[in-house]
Amino acid sequence: RELLSSDAMKDYNRARVYLDENYKSQEHFTALGSFYFLHESLKNIYQFDFKAKKYKKVTGKEIYSDTLESTPMLEKEKFPQDYFPECKWSRKGFIRTRWCITDCAFDLVNIHLFHDASNLIAWETSPSVYSGIRHKALGYVLDRIIDQRFEKVSYFVFGDFNFRLDAKAVVETLCAKATMQTIRAADTNEVVKLIFRESDNDRKVMLQLEKKLFDYFNQDVFRDNNGTALLEFDRELSVFKDRLYELDISFPPSYPYSEDSSQGKQYMNTRCPAWCDRILMSHSAKELILKSENDEKIVIYDHIGPNVCMGDHKPVFLSFRIAAGAGKPIANVHKCCVVQ
Repeated sequence: RELLSSDAMKDYNRARVYLDENYKSQEHFTALGSFYFLHESLKNIYQFDFKAKKYKKVTGKEIYSDTLESTPMLEKEKFPQDYFPECKWSRKGFIRTRWCITDCAFDLVNIHLFHDASNLIAWETSPSVYSGIRHKALGYVLDRIIDQRFEKVSYFVFGDFNFRLDAKAVVETLCAKATMQTIRAADTNEVVKLIFRESDNDRKVMLQLEKKLFDYFNQDVFRDNNGTALLEFDRELSVFKDRLYELDISFPPSYPYSEDSSQGKQYMNTRCPAWCDRILMSHSAKELILKSENDEKIVIYDHIGPNVCMGDHKPVFLSFRIAAGAGKPIANVHKCCVVQ
């Protein structure tokens, strides 16, 4: 409420805020939230009512919290428990809203996919078992938002996808000239730690790997040139190349940053840094945002606060303009302008 009434936001005269805050509901809680601020220069904006199956003009500022199940202006779903049985109480799922601006309809889907529970397990296979779980969940969401219940429109999917680098390939590359030492638990003989040492140079430790430890001796490899040398190991999205498009990444891995307020650039040594936070889109949405009336670079895909501590994730943003009438060819499908 303080943000909505602040001077910085005075030109945004309409807003919709959705916060899933009912953390006591094991069945429904997702911990997701979406904030939409609408600038006064936008004259006619409509939001879709999923229950009434029609668009309604957006006026005023409204906040919805608690369970979110009561508002028909969004779809919210939590992934089934059997998707990620390792986690007794997962909060992963998605929130979907649908909007129409100047005859252009699109879905905005806020998503949170499953994390890597253990670095050691992630390292065992390529691709890892966790990437398979994320693949299943993302496929479920994409099928859900284009099913037969509603008209198909362009869509943007954003949030913490928890996409990780191919751990086996990364470790084998970073430690190509190292020897590996395996540490096992005395009672169970289970592998609890891997230590990679340089073959020469006094057997210097290059990497230590545990369930929740990824301690690589040279963090600069993840920061230099925005870590682009490691983008070849960012492979999870390739499965969806026919369904999803992403602009070129030109920012460093967005996770896991130190939560020490004086260490804005520093990664924690809990996980291998990765581009977990992304903004993806359907191919029809790609055509929408790349249709510009001039050659100015009006599409920007970047991260926020490179030198500032903002928690363990760096926020990622996509800025673009939609030309008036960009959605005209499909205006007859959703008839945004004739609904109430």
